[in-house]
Amino acid sequence: MTAAVNSATLCDNARSSSPAKLSGGCKVTSQQDTPLEGVPGEVETRSRSFLPAESQEPFHLRGRLPPPAAVRLGSCSRAIRGKMPGMGNSLRAAALLAFVVLSVLVTLLISSVQQFGARISHFSTAPSGDDEELASLREALIHQLNERRKEIIPLLSPGVGDDDENGLLGESFSQRDSTLDYSLWNEITVGSRKAHLDEMGCDSLADMQAVEILGSGYTKLVVKVNLAGESEPVALKLVNEQGIDMGKCVEDFKDPRGCRELVSFKLRKEMVLLQRLQHPNVIKLKGHCAGGPGGREGEAGRVTVILEQGNPLQMIQLLQSPWEDRFRVCLDLVRLLHFLSQSPLGSVALLDFQPRQFVTVSGSLKLTDLDDASAEETTCHTDADCTLQFPHRNFTLPCSARGVCEGLNEKRNIYNAYRYFFTYLLPHQAPPGLTHLVDRIMNATGELKADINQTLEAFEHILLLYKSGLHLENLPPSIIRDYTVMRGMGTSGNVEYRCWPSYSQQGCVLSVHSAREAAYICNSHSQCNSFTLTGQKTWTGRLLASFRSGFSHLVPDGTSEVYVKKTKVVEKSSA
Repeated sequence: MTAAVNSATLCDNARSSSPAKLSGGCKVTSQQDTPLEGVPGEVETRSRSFLPAESQEPFHLRGRLPPPAAVRLGSCSRAIRGKMPGMGNSLRAAALLAFVVLSVLVTLLISSVQQFGARISHFSTAPSGDDEELASLREALIHQLNERRKEIIPLLSPGVGDDDENGLLGESFSQRDSTLDYSLWNEITVGSRKAHLDEMGCDSLADMQAVEILGSGYTKLVVKVNLAGESEPVALKLVNEQGIDMGKCVEDFKDPRGCRELVSFKLRKEMVLLQRLQHPNVIKLKGHCAGGPGGREGEAGRVTVILEQGNPLQMIQLLQSPWEDRFRVCLDLVRLLHFLSQSPLGSVALLDFQPRQFVTVSGSLKLTDLDDASAEETTCHTDADCTLQFPHRNFTLPCSARGVCEGLNEKRNIYNAYRYFFTYLLPHQAPPGLTHLVDRIMNATGELKADINQTLEAFEHILLLYKSGLHLENLPPSIIRDYTVMRGMGTSGNVEYRCWPSYSQQGCVLSVHSAREAAYICNSHSQCNSFTLTGQKTWTGRLLASFRSGFSHLVPDGTSEVYVKKTKVVEKSSA
């Protein structure tokens, strides 16, 4: 037989759940996996959020029943021939008529399955004694799915797009809130997006090569992959099939497919947030695939989010980095929090505020984990309802006239930035001319005395002073006169010494605003007798200076300048 139905299936009904009798004891059976019912706002006719792609294909293409013309009578026809040996044309015509009738019945059965199959739960294949328990579990799972759906709906702020052309939200949903972005909801549920030309989709993953697993958690798995035609690797986020969330769900609800759908809602929510909260310090969403491997659009729970790939934030390495790089991380974080305080979704709180939620891309800090971000405002009756509790500090904020805690999300973010980032990265090795400003920031954020606007203003002021060199006004101009400069020259046979923190582990390389600051630093190092300024610059535009104890000879270098202490020059000339 051409598909999956053979004579044993038709006559013996080996795996029948609800058989339909044909004739002579022959039966046609079908086993169709169907979606969960009871989720409001889903399509009843074509596509459902919880229905795998294979359930949306014509039934005869799914390997369950063949097309009518391909059905053979098998043992039934053999039984008929056994009872009518040697019959004439009339009997053969009768047998042919019986075959035609059988084919019509099979056609009707297939049409019935196509029409009603989407409403039949896969729980129906379970033993009858477990029907009540499975129905209860299914109802509980549907409730959880609806709760996750309710979390996403408020994030679908007004936008320009399709007016629910596929009807995926349902009439009642459209009537309840006609301002929601239907195209985005369609996109995250069944992959019906009309993607922008520069975005990646399922086709982009066809020839991908996995490089390494970047991380795995209770819910998600993050994999670094190379894509065909792309010069840079990307990061893929997908449901962790072996994760704790998935295992616990299957244990509770006995439904792997429904659980994959439930667990994937974190990815779907994160995808919406990444689209709504686009910012230089939020990881870039490069595309997504709402389907299984090979681009099977709409397969339940098969969601893959495609992100730009960053390097995990390593706090230990940051602590050993120059102050300028540590300040950059803190500045990027404050800029991000300022954006989140007045985002298109309102004031957004990062509920899981940890360094592991961030990565760096070309030195810039970027938030990469958004599934625990929340734009909900805390309601209150009195100020006592607006208490921020931390392990070692509590803060009480005012309850506003409209019954919400004033600035609670913003203040939560600021204090978390203080205790996870500023405390470790900001004060240590700060330039002497900026320490009083850094201390002011530490006091204001540690006591929540400043809002995010004031905090950002303080950081930007420090950046301006640091880039312009205005914090060096107290350095004596004559300090550079103690050095002899040789332009267009470099050094060879260097005698290096190490300093901390340095841009080089093999020597002492620091950023300076000018030769005057470099001379001040060299004078403060007992080992230093010369330094070189090259054309290399840091992210602030400051110059990189190499400090050393000595060198054997000079070499031509059009991009460098060598400064040597005059006492050293005198010693060399006298020798």
